[in-house]
Amino acid sequence: MTARVVLLVTSPRLPVGLLTAAAWDVVRGNPVLAGAESELTAAVRAAGAEVTVPDGPPVPALLHAAAAHGAAVWLAGPAGDESLARELGLRLAREPGLAELELMYGSWDPPGARLLDAVEVMDRLASPGGDPWKRAQTHRSLAGYLIEECYEAYDAIGADDTDALREELGDVLLQVLLHARMAEELPDGARWTVDDVAGGLVDKMIRRNPHVFADDRATTLDEITANWERIKRAEKARDSVLDGIAPSLPALALAAKILDRAGRAGLTVPLPAADPPDGARLDPSPDAEARLDPSADPEARLGAELLAAVAAARAADLDPEAALRRTTLAYADAIRAAERTTPRP
Repeated sequence: MTARVVLLVTSPRLPVGLLTAAAWDVVRGNPVLAGAESELTAAVRAAGAEVTVPDGPPVPALLHAAAAHGAAVWLAGPAGDESLARELGLRLAREPGLAELELMYGSWDPPGARLLDAVEVMDRLASPGGDPWKRAQTHRSLAGYLIEECYEAYDAIGADDTDALREELGDVLLQVLLHARMAEELPDGARWTVDDVAGGLVDKMIRRNPHVFADDRATTLDEITANWERIKRAEKARDSVLDGIAPSLPALALAAKILDRAGRAGLTVPLPAADPPDGARLDPSPDAEARLDPSADPEARLGAELLAAVAAARAADLDPEAALRRTTLAYADAIRAAERTTPRP
């Protein structure tokens, strides 16, 4: 009978010892070899298996064990031991009668497992001995980078470039991980971790989607949206329908968001007039002489006209921010084209 060599690969992102029943059977019934001592070799020994770390070249030792016992198992390290697998495969290709080679997965990465790697890398970068730049940052000093990375992801979406979107979302995730790692060093009572971020998100998603995780019978998009808003209102006690809107949004996006919230609440509030009656003021306080009516204050007049344009865009189901961006970028292309044909002064 031909000897059998089993390459047993496990996920380094799962706790040691979480092996399939088939994997436990093969390591308990055959000699096991490994490239180095590890938590996994200790766990396999504790389960009653024989584990050896060869002193010399591993491939001959593995083939010798397989020939002597009919089968042998190589317990792959965290990186998978690709060089050993390649050497062993070439050897058996030249001498196929030595043994049969079998690849077995004792455990495998669950979806999202690489997020654990990202957390580990960020922890090292932001810990003593890591990256001095990251250790010198604060939540406030990083705020601009978070906005910038979000805009780059937004641009990738607008360009329908899914490869660029994948990369830019990684940069957004970097900001999330760095903020969470920094929060671990806040004073007692204020500190939190990336697990708190993820846990809060999981709880929120389950709570706000009862049509998926509970027995709610909402089926249409309108019913699901109404449920979301109802649950959100119950979670957050707010005095105004505008509470929760970020004031630092770009002006056009801020105006569109405010108009949308007011519309969904059924509120009808007249827009500021671009040209009110003579003598009207935006601010009647005596110390606000600079805040005159739009007919006297060019900036206020322009603001009123822009707000009216945003309201018209919303009524037409158009995105004013995207529209202005599209037209502005087209204008930028025209400028670049003109530069190519116009002599420099």
